[in-house]
Parts: sequence; structure tokens; C-alpha cells
Amino acid sequence: MRLLRDIELQIRTARHKRRDGRIRLTGRHWSALIGFAATAVIVAAGLGWHQTAPPPVDPTRVAQARTALAALVVVEHRLAPSAPYRREAFGPAWTDAAGVAGSGDGCDTRNDLLARDLEVVTSVAVASCPEAVASGRFRSPYTGREIVFSRARGSTAVHIDHVVPLSYAWDMGAWGWRPSARVAFANDPANLVAVDAASNQAKSDREPGRWMPELRGFWCQYAIAFVTVSSGYRLPVDRRSAGVLASALGDC
Repeated sequence: MRLLRDIELQIRTARHKRRDGRIRLTGRHWSALIGFAATAVIVAAGLGWHQTAPPPVDPTRVAQARTALAALVVVEHRLAPSAPYRREAFGPAWTDAAGVAGSGDGCDTRNDLLARDLEVVTSVAVASCPEAVASGRFRSPYTGREIVFSRARGSTAVHIDHVVPLSYAWDMGAWGWRPSARVAFANDPANLVAVDAASNQAKSDREPGRWMPELRGFWCQYAIAFVTVSSGYRLPVDRRSAGVLASALGDC
């Protein structure tokens, strides 16, 4: 299993740029995490994205994803291991000790992702992060609609989605991983993105063969992320999802 090691500096540099409790972190950092070109990034309103479709992705990245997809093991159907999926098998919901990019910076993964993907207006110290996002906004990459985040009013409007769902990873082989590997997978920024709550709930634990983002313009980026993570963690893919991913990459 190979994690994306060259991204840690991106996270740490971004966090060190905070001044006076304010920061402007955008989807550029997600782009770096999964190897996208800067022109492919759409998730933050601060980037000035107001089109109905995201900018095109670097063709080199598309070609790499196509090659990676072709190398994935394809199985006929989503597997059904004898051991049922348990969320707790992937560790606590969020942690700062997962051994992935951004770990050990004093903030748990959810707070790191909020800082990465939102255009932050104000910050606040909380138990799980000394400089957590207090308020901000972003455009959900799954719908293109702007979402306003306010910690004081509750944080349920913004969810952190696992592009490759945890239960899908479990079914496709994570059930046999070491516990530390599952914790790393659950907190790997390369597999995480801030989205609107409704989209995350609609997706649930469904794979690409059964669910893709509402915003078709994001399918290319979504497919690249799904394939990149699956390849990095040596997960197989079900045949129906492989077809959907190939089609999405073909339309990039």
C-alpha cells in the first residue's frame, strides 16, 4: 500500500499561513492531495468559480487515472465478506494521529478538511483544534451550490465525504487490513472532500456504479479521486463501477 507522501508539506505550509485567526484555504489543497493540476480545482468559492462546469483537468492526470484504472483488479460484484462492516473498525470518526498527511498538527482530520476546502472567514479554538474554522463558505463540488458554514449554528450543513466509502473499502478487502491501515484510510485527505450534507446522505455508502455526483461537470475529478485512492490502497473495483469510471474519464 502506497500513500501519497509528497503532499504533507502542502498541508503544513497551508496551516502555517494563518495570521490573526484568519485564513484563506481553498480547494487547491485537495487538488495537491490527489495530484490534480491547479486548474482542476473547483471546491472553494474563493477561487471565483461561478461556471456551470468545473475547469478541465490536466490531460496528464487523466491519462494517469486511465492507466491506473486499467491496472485495477475488476470483480463482477461488490464483495460480501463474512465479517460485517463496522464503522469502529476504522477507528474514531476523526483523529490527529492517523499517520497520514496533516497528522500531528494539533487538529483532527475534519477540522483539517474544513480549513482546506472552505474559504475561511473566522477561526476559533476548540478542543480538537486550536484554530478551527468558525465560519466560512464554499461551493459543494457535488452540486455546485454555495454552502455557508457556521460552527455557532451547528456544523451539519457541511459533511466530509469519503470518496471511496468506508464500507465499500471494507467489502473490497479492508476487512483484512491491520487496524492502523484502516485508521489511515479513514483519515487520508486524498479520499476526503467537504460536501453539502444532502449529497453525502444521498450517496450513503454507494460506489460509482450506483451513485455519481449530481454535478456531471465534477465526474472527471471524482473518477480521478476514486481511481487514485483505489490504486494507492490496492482495492479492486466492481465491474459496473469500473465502467462508470471509465466513461467519466473518457469525458474529461
